[in-house]
Amino acid sequence: MDRRDFLKKSGWTVLGLAATGSVLGVAGCNGQSESGKYVRAVPAELKKMLEGLGEMKVWWGDVHNHCNITYGHGDLGDAIAAAREQLDFVSITPHALWPDIPGKGDPRLEWVIEYHESAFRRLRAGGWEPYVKALREANVPEKFLTFTSYECHSMKHGDHVALCYDYDTPLFECKSVPDLKRKLKPYKAFVTPHHMGYITGFRGYNWDAFKQDEQSPFVEMYSRHGLAENDQGDMDYLHDMGPRTWEGSVQYGLDQGHKFGLMCSTDQHAGYPGSYGDGRIGVLCDRLDKESLWNAMGSRHVCGATGDKIKIDFRINGAMMGDVTSGNSREIYVAVEAMNHIDYVDIIKNGQCLSRLSAPHTVVRPAEKTIRAKVKIDFGWNREEEYVHWQGRLRLSEGTLNGVQPCFRGAAFTSPQPGEPEFRTRVNRLLNTTDKSVDIDLYSTKNPNTTTPATQGVVLDVTMPLNGKIVAEVNGQKFAYTLEELLEGSKAHFMRGWLSEAVQFHRAAPETTFAVGEVLTDNAPEKDTDYYYVRVRQRNGQWAWSSPIWVEKS
Repeated sequence: MDRRDFLKKSGWTVLGLAATGSVLGVAGCNGQSESGKYVRAVPAELKKMLEGLGEMKVWWGDVHNHCNITYGHGDLGDAIAAAREQLDFVSITPHALWPDIPGKGDPRLEWVIEYHESAFRRLRAGGWEPYVKALREANVPEKFLTFTSYECHSMKHGDHVALCYDYDTPLFECKSVPDLKRKLKPYKAFVTPHHMGYITGFRGYNWDAFKQDEQSPFVEMYSRHGLAENDQGDMDYLHDMGPRTWEGSVQYGLDQGHKFGLMCSTDQHAGYPGSYGDGRIGVLCDRLDKESLWNAMGSRHVCGATGDKIKIDFRINGAMMGDVTSGNSREIYVAVEAMNHIDYVDIIKNGQCLSRLSAPHTVVRPAEKTIRAKVKIDFGWNREEEYVHWQGRLRLSEGTLNGVQPCFRGAAFTSPQPGEPEFRTRVNRLLNTTDKSVDIDLYSTKNPNTTTPATQGVVLDVTMPLNGKIVAEVNGQKFAYTLEELLEGSKAHFMRGWLSEAVQFHRAAPETTFAVGEVLTDNAPEKDTDYYYVRVRQRNGQWAWSSPIWVEKS
């Protein structure tokens, strides 16, 4: 079938075809194809894409994070409460095993053994049963789901999390990660590698041990440890566990022919699951129930994001992310709805960029008098060590508040050290959300350095007139800006003068900057099986990735 006929049959208007037969693009503004040519926006086509994204259900969770059950900060009850405020599902993870722990006989590493093994003993000496009970009681079908999990460290195979479907799945001892997988075989459990990019043999991932089976359908590519997409780019590995390497990366594993989904989780150690910017898993399925969610995860229908809940609709010849399909002609469909200004959207094929879409570098004033936009408001920047408690209301003078995304962070701790005082989690909350307003109850502390944020924020998804105002009434003060003013740039205020806490209204993002889409054809198979995936970068530094789609040569 001709490419034009294919798109017309699918309800699309063809913008133009490159000499290769590739569709040049359908984009929120100026989309750049591989040929280097640009195409103008086609609002009607983008609107169809956005409508499809609106119907697409993505449930967001964190299935690898820690609190003071073992070595971490914050109580389990507060961690569950924090998760409930911004996630659809969660598993809070005790550290449980390290069968090949190093340091025996080495005075330099003796502390490693006691630090970890004392936590393992605490878990087994009375910590496991209350943990399971708390998660079981927190589970609310179709509203907020919980799973149990536990972590196994390994020098040889890399660290893994066992995520369990049933609350009565045993807490096993094991001799190695493969041994743990054998013991969990009779149970519904996923065993997932994380912080994969460390040096192999030193808790980095060992791809030689990867088995493509139902126990490991996806890998954790990003967390607070950094990004293991490859050995370059943003979010390097900075922990004392060592630098990032190519052999542990996701692209290395894909290049070896392995098939696995991509997801993110926080690996947060301060009792704050889903901590904004640290990693989240998205699962594509119709319903928020454990069976549907589990089946979708097992089918690799997962995606990952650093913080913002970015929707990615990615299909090839009708197959969705995580699937395997076939054909020498690959009809590729990508639609993205971000939560902020999109920097770019890449379609990656076999490790190379097949196509890049971008949004406007600066916002062009909309012609319409009423528009949809997303506006982030952040709270923080206080200089003192003490937390600032933010209470108040964000409201619209007119228009509709379509939704609110919480951007809540946990404390920037790793693991408690000897002599540190007990830490209490401050749970951030949204209260009384209506179609015009939302009440906030937040806690911010100073940013620990000039590159690590500790602000708390929300993203307002609004449809309103340009002259309508977004109003913040917080801690006894009132600030208001029209949407038109916020389209022109960010606004900010100190609450008590210079070097005090502050409020920031970020530049508003209209649809032309938070949504892009493309339909194209790739007629050039490179291998017997090619892999494709999508990555999204927002201007605010938040990222998202789809799982790959594998296309076999026909």
